[in-house]
Amino acid sequence: MEQLATAAERASIKYKQVEYMSERLGEEYDAKISGVTEAGIYAEINENHCEGFIAVRFLAADETFDFDDKSYCLIGRKSHHRFSIGDEIRIKVAKANLFRKTLDFDFIKKYSK
Repeated sequence: MEQLATAAERASIKYKQVEYMSERLGEEYDAKISGVTEAGIYAEINENHCEGFIAVRFLAADETFDFDDKSYCLIGRKSHHRFSIGDEIRIKVAKANLFRKTLDFDFIKKYSK
């Protein structure tokens, strides 16, 4: 029962985050990469901790990325740009899907370390 309650709490929080961000489509925010997969990166907005996804095809035009599963990063084949957990980036809110409770972001830029 406790696991069900925890799952329900997480789902309701995510729903409210998506609902909140659905009114901010097109707005830009500073964010931090919170997860990396073969399909793309997850970014958490610094201001409000809402998390969204950026598909790998939207990270750079004319670039192919390889997923390094040992260091959990994406590395550009041509540019050698790396996207790693903790990197600071700028995003734009692209889509908010209340039914799926998901946010999609567009990548704007990566800040240099």
